[in-house]
Amino acid sequence: MGKIKTIGIMTSGGDAPGMNAAIRAVTRAGICKGFKIKGIYRGFDGLINNEIADFTTENVSGIIMSGGTILKTARSDEFKTPEGRQKAYDNMVENGIDALVVIGGNGSLTGAMIFAQEHDVCCIGLPGTIDNDLYGTDSTIGYDTTLNTIVECVDRIRDTAQSHERIFFIEVMGRDAGFLAQNSAIASGAEAAIIPEDSTDVDQLARFMERGIRKSKKSCIVIVSESPKCGALYYADRVRNEFPDYDVRVSILGHLQRGGRPSAHDRILASRTGVGAIDAIIQGQRNVMVGVRNNEVVYIPLSEAIRSDKPFDKKLITVLDELSI
Repeated sequence: MGKIKTIGIMTSGGDAPGMNAAIRAVTRAGICKGFKIKGIYRGFDGLINNEIADFTTENVSGIIMSGGTILKTARSDEFKTPEGRQKAYDNMVENGIDALVVIGGNGSLTGAMIFAQEHDVCCIGLPGTIDNDLYGTDSTIGYDTTLNTIVECVDRIRDTAQSHERIFFIEVMGRDAGFLAQNSAIASGAEAAIIPEDSTDVDQLARFMERGIRKSKKSCIVIVSESPKCGALYYADRVRNEFPDYDVRVSILGHLQRGGRPSAHDRILASRTGVGAIDAIIQGQRNVMVGVRNNEVVYIPLSEAIRSDKPFDKKLITVLDELSI
């Protein structure tokens, strides 16, 4: 591939607070360094359907504080096929796009990696996901804002839990990663968190009920990572059946966790990684994700970033156990 002159930017998969700050950073840093920037609407679907527009600094003015993504986002089934990826590549060539910056989570960066391998294009990933499950970066764009949103919701729910002496099972997002559940439980003073990283032969609910409910503590909060089989509804039903003396309620926070104005932390992370994406292209790097680790901008191969074994600090489980007595 020749010299990169034009960079396409897209957001893909689930939206995350701070994506707009990342779009702004890539656009302005790119223009500052002499690149032409093109915005691709609706993720890989937009690339397939040629929804592409020139971007200037004016396009990203006043968006750093906004949630969601001005480029819109989508999950593309067509892009999962070789034929769909060929269409996407043809449109890249037609629009003169030499490199892609993809802001998204595990699935989006997996798609970018496959696309880069098939068509020998430069793809740079930014970690835009509330789940915090991408390897190689301490935090992902959107995670901090979502964590704070969950804590605010739990604080409000606790008022009702205490007033009515109820057990509340609160389900949060995170899919296969318990970062949101565990850390929001610590931050909100919850009595327990049920997370995939703690799934051993020990029954998490039984352990919690044995140690977490004292005679003087009839109200409590349990944060549960979403799961199609063992979510908050599952555990609430178990308590109703196994411990009928307790008044149980469920609150599934759902998509309200995704929205809202990004926190200062997420705006800074998005800005630093956005500038880092342009620096990576200038340095000739290809097919890496830009992250921040130990307060330093780092570049992680996409194949490593999408690993499913991002380290989870098991000491956090002990912290919550000791503080919830």
